[in-house]
Amino acid sequence: MKVRSTIQNVVFWISLGAIAWLIVGTIAFVIGAEDKIVWTCICGASLGVIGIKYSVRRNQRTGI
Repeated sequence: MKVRSTIQNVVFWISLGAIAWLIVGTIAFVIGAEDKIVWTCICGASLGVIGIKYSVRRNQRTGI
């Protein structure tokens, strides 16, 4: 069994969360949910992307 490096695990889990926010946001938009819910999903996905960039940058500088 091969163990992935820590940064790969971090990026994997953050990506999974961001994708989940996008899926839920798309479903909420299609079914006509309140704007507040759609914007919450957009913000969640955006923070996921920022988290990926931050984690990769931090790993390059100091190592996780």
